[in-house]
Amino acid sequence: MSRDTVRAHEDDDVAAQARQARFGSLPEPVRVEDLVEEKPAVAPDPARFAYDPDEWLVRYCA
Repeated sequence: MSRDTVRAHEDDDVAAQARQARFGSLPEPVRVEDLVEEKPAVAPDPARFAYDPDEWLVRYCA
C-alpha cells in the first residue's frame, strides 16, 4: 500500500468515527403530550353568554 492509500483509509476511519459520534444514536423520544398544544381558536366573547332568555318576559309582558 502506498502512503496515499493508507492516509485515505485513515481519513475514512476518522470520518466514520465522526459520523458515528454525531449520528450513531437516536434522539430521546418525545412524549405525545409534549407534541400537542390546545388553545381556543378565538378569544372568548363575554357577550355570547350574556343573553338571558327570560329577560324579554320582564320587558314586554310585565
